Amino acid sequence: MTLYIRRESSKLWKRFCSEITTEIGLLAQNWKYLLAGLICQYIHGLAAKGVHYIHRPGPTLQDLGFFLLPELGQERSYISETVFTSVFVSFFLWTFHPFLLKTKKIYTVLIWCRVLAFLVACQFLRVITFYSTQLPGPNYHCREGSKVSTLPWPKSALEVLEINPHGVMYGCGDLIFSSHMIFTLVFVRTYQKYGTKRFIKLFGWLIAIVQSLLIIASRKHYSVDVVVAWYTVNLVVFCIDKKLPELPDRTAVLLPVISKERTKEENHKLLNGNGVDPADWRPRAQVNGKIDSNGVHTDNSMNGA
Repeated sequence: MTLYIRRESSKLWKRFCSEITTEIGLLAQNWKYLLAGLICQYIHGLAAKGVHYIHRPGPTLQDLGFFLLPELGQERSYISETVFTSVFVSFFLWTFHPFLLKTKKIYTVLIWCRVLAFLVACQFLRVITFYSTQLPGPNYHCREGSKVSTLPWPKSALEVLEINPHGVMYGCGDLIFSSHMIFTLVFVRTYQKYGTKRFIKLFGWLIAIVQSLLIIASRKHYSVDVVVAWYTVNLVVFCIDKKLPELPDRTAVLLPVISKERTKEENHKLLNGNGVDPADWRPRAQVNGKIDSNGVHTDNSMNGA
């Protein structure tokens, strides 16, 4: 048992080192795209914080989703956040599976370049929408009477550039487009294309539907925010995916091209012996049980005559 563990550990370590070498080479070529994607995530956070300064609380708008789905309440708002965190962590860990698993289909650096491209495009449209029209937030901390429904004006530029994690969870005004649904749908669509487990693909879409309903039931967004995210994200991902170069498939095995003549020759060698020239194997009919050394048939009756 100990020998087996040592052997498998050695194989795992070699696989990990080999993958590290490969990914470092890809990172050296694509680090600019990853850095740009991360900077855009920061800009998106600043934009969401900026609209919180100009948010004005008001009566909650009439919403069909609020009428159909029961309200979870402020004490159960953690449920949708827990589901989203599970989706995010699961997808993040899946993108690093080539470092540990033997069967792999993606490169971690390349898949994140693709995912960040999808996220940036969708978030750009999201920023345009919630700065074009500000709606009163339906969330509990965004309603009238809440002290955090509108942020006080900043006292310095540094305060504007600072992103508080607490403010990310309790933002107001960034509506018309659900940020959680952008991440969820991008992750699900990416695994739909590059994942290998059919069950996980179906389960991912089911989780996306559940996440949509939980967001509405938690009153974090209006129904229109979720609906717009569903068709916009899918459309954006479809269009960008057509423009980007396809990722190399690591499961493909390149086989040498062999001509028909060579194949027949190899098969003939396998059937009649590898060390003998196929030209030497000529059909020889036996007559009266005698064959001379040159392959010429001799007939005893003819010799007697």
